[in-house]
Amino acid sequence: MLRLALVLNRHLPRMAGIAMIPLVRCLFWLARVLGTERASRTGGAIARRVGPFLPANRIALANLRAAYPEKDEAKIKALAREAWDNLGRTGAEYAHLATLFDVDPADPASQRMSVAGAEHFEALRDDGKPGLIFAAHLANWELPAICAARYGLVATAIFRPPNDIASARLVAEVRRETMGGLAAAGQGAVFSMQGVVERGGHLGQLIDQHFTRGVVVEFFGRPVLVNPLLAKLAKHYECPVHGVRVVRKDNAHFHLELTPPLDLPRDAKGEIDVQGAMQAMTRVVEEWVRDNPGQWLWMHRRWRPNMLPKPKGALAKQPDPSRDHRGNVTSVTGEGAVT
Repeated sequence: MLRLALVLNRHLPRMAGIAMIPLVRCLFWLARVLGTERASRTGGAIARRVGPFLPANRIALANLRAAYPEKDEAKIKALAREAWDNLGRTGAEYAHLATLFDVDPADPASQRMSVAGAEHFEALRDDGKPGLIFAAHLANWELPAICAARYGLVATAIFRPPNDIASARLVAEVRRETMGGLAAAGQGAVFSMQGVVERGGHLGQLIDQHFTRGVVVEFFGRPVLVNPLLAKLAKHYECPVHGVRVVRKDNAHFHLELTPPLDLPRDAKGEIDVQGAMQAMTRVVEEWVRDNPGQWLWMHRRWRPNMLPKPKGALAKQPDPSRDHRGNVTSVTGEGAVT
């Protein structure tokens, strides 16, 4: 019985994920039948109503309160609902990623995308050198990779596959149809990403998620851990680093902006400073989020103070207030800080 329990415990999640595949594909088909506008509105409406009752909403509210201490509770909850709305719309728009850039010359209203910084896409495409692009979970964050492909820019997007098997399969299919190269984050991925840059290619990465082995930067006035990969590649290959963001307009209409190459900080040797470079990129992301706070993924546990690196020797040097000079326990106050 114990062996059976272990087998079931190991395989049930996968079996459940496989069973979900028909349901997810049915929802995907329904989104396509509804059309871009109605699918986006429907996805947003469902997420806006359901999201506040999910556990992740507590994370969103806590993040918003810490980021905007000056805002009252009504405004904080309103921003959280906007974030859920954006997330629902983004999910529903997956069924239409292949057509969001399509334009009918006879119908100006069919233009769903406006692009600022197209000259930077063209420069990256034509300069014969490698290049790096960072982005964030803003509006529909899948669109920059599609835009690059439409401008003929050969780029590899680093992505984290969804945990759910059904969603992961469908997302992978959609991405293969609409984007350039793809590299799944995980063990061994760094070598393939390095190979892209060595071959003169272009690499894009979302940098606004927690990374346990990252470098410490400040985001909304609080320390966070960020993946230093782009800064390390920029330092090693001396290649330009651009930022790209998407802004959601009415319904399924978007504005995409590609920044000029950033002037990244350097150390005394004249080399790019990895921590300083990641701070510069994170500062740009923070400005983007402040411009449109309701379009960012606040449900992510971006701030994890307990996982920040401890100063070396700090624990050994700190006396234990509950013990006397002989090491005997004298008292326990029960006080502590919770962040």
